[in-house]
Amino acid sequence: MNLVEIAKRYEQDFIKDTQGLLQIDSTLIEQPKNSKHPFGEGIYRSLEYMLKLGASFGFKTKEVDHIAGHIEFGEGEEIIGVLVHVDVVPAVGDWLYPPFSGTVADGKIYARGALDDKGPAVCALYAFKLLKDLGFKPNKRLRLIIGTDEETSWRGIKRYFEKEEMPLFGFSPDANFPLIYGEKGIMSLDLLGAGDPKLFFKAGVRYNVVPDYAEAKIDQDVSEAFHAFLLEHHLKGQAKEILSLYGKSAHAMEPDAGINAAIKLSQFLQKYSSNQALNFIAGQLKDSRFKTMGLDFQDPEMKDLTVNVAIVEINKEETKIGLNLRYPINWHKEAFLQIFSQKAAAFGLKVLVKQDQIPHYVDKNDPLIKTLYQAYVRNTGDAKTPMMTIGGGTYARALKKGVAFGPEFPHRENVVHQPNEYLIIEDAIKAMAIYADALRELSK
Repeated sequence: MNLVEIAKRYEQDFIKDTQGLLQIDSTLIEQPKNSKHPFGEGIYRSLEYMLKLGASFGFKTKEVDHIAGHIEFGEGEEIIGVLVHVDVVPAVGDWLYPPFSGTVADGKIYARGALDDKGPAVCALYAFKLLKDLGFKPNKRLRLIIGTDEETSWRGIKRYFEKEEMPLFGFSPDANFPLIYGEKGIMSLDLLGAGDPKLFFKAGVRYNVVPDYAEAKIDQDVSEAFHAFLLEHHLKGQAKEILSLYGKSAHAMEPDAGINAAIKLSQFLQKYSSNQALNFIAGQLKDSRFKTMGLDFQDPEMKDLTVNVAIVEINKEETKIGLNLRYPINWHKEAFLQIFSQKAAAFGLKVLVKQDQIPHYVDKNDPLIKTLYQAYVRNTGDAKTPMMTIGGGTYARALKKGVAFGPEFPHRENVVHQPNEYLIIEDAIKAMAIYADALRELSK
């Protein structure tokens, strides 16, 4: 049975249903705690959309406190979880098409969330439908679990597992093929200090995004020098009443894939400002591996410790620098924090650990991994691309035993968290077949 050919029958319906989800702006908008929709109407509408779509396919659905839910197929005591999310990061930057249009062009669907993670969420649901339409009856319950603030603090998925059963094992379609068996730890730090009446500086919106825009205002005219700096470094910006600089956004798991506007603007301004925080960024945080500070670390399997200078806010009232670290196993966290805090203190900054998720790892010889990998190979013929670890964090780590599994194929451009994010339709159809194959084998 060629599942890829069968999956192609669903292409037009898949595109239509994916577009419907992508056309909802589900950027997080914090609401009062007593609100019925605490993460904003867009996120709730996206959750509702998925649940209604699942019900229309004949599956059981359940909503949990308006911030999570699931779609279930099959019977049995045990549950196989497929974890997805419907929230997205802000649609910053210049877009070819409106970021919430779901425009189809050149075999791709363009939208914020197309690849992370709305497109894969619909793809996984269609894998359920494909199996159901084939008459397959799983001996375990297949459960598509939907979270709503994965890009921030995971409150939706945490609430879900406070009220619902933990799956025996599962995967999250929110990364790469052939398979991700390990994810780095994720730590967000705030560096806090006094305000500066002579400087205004602002950059960044999320800890897990490389800032692509920064702006600043100082008490002197530096426009000529700023234009020269932009020209020298091949950057775009403006020097009016406020200095503005444009970089390139990227996912925080690999900061070097972007151009950090906060760092670049800091490097220019350090010549004209004695602000210590600015100088700390420009001098000590200018590389993504902490090499300048002598705090770099590498693990043979999970590779480098990385840092993203994600948020910078300096004004007359306060100073805040938000950092996002991705750290491998065997990293000496406490020793790092002690030394880093001492170095930051020399610049008038106090370190506060805002959030910390430890690394996630599943043995490569585990039956779950072998089954998923074999499904990938069967449907692609690719037995050469190795399984890997990543710096990103997916819902796989919310499971007792879970991995990230697709949907991005090897050698594709990484467009997650970037302007003009897109989903390749042909890849999505192939991923649908892989997911259906894997779930069939896991639930026999």
